[in-house]
Amino acid sequence: MSLNKILHVDDDEDMRTIVHIALSMVGDFQLEQCSDGEEAIRKAREFAPDLLLLDVMMPGMSGEDVNARIRAIDGLQDVKTIYVTAKAEDEFTRSLVRNGALGVITKPFDPMTLGDEIRSLWSA
Repeated sequence: MSLNKILHVDDDEDMRTIVHIALSMVGDFQLEQCSDGEEAIRKAREFAPDLLLLDVMMPGMSGEDVNARIRAIDGLQDVKTIYVTAKAEDEFTRSLVRNGALGVITKPFDPMTLGDEIRSLWSA
């Protein structure tokens, strides 16, 4: 399966802007962005992403909760997930990967290499 469509969820507008530039303009992905989990769940069915790029800590619903809710949608059970977080302690990161994440990208990250980092995790 190829990676084309990414659903990015982050409550920080500046982070969404940086990711938009990094993935839409530089990385050449089809990107849908949401500011919270509820919006992401509404958009996921129609957008049918290949990958969820989720902030871990958001108000209302964590990235892990968003992941579980989207993967419960018929047809999206196998969508892959990469988390983006400033909270990148080793045990926390290992826990996310043990629970099915392809990987964890630590904030701050280099926007110019974000697409390559995502592709690398996707194909690992």
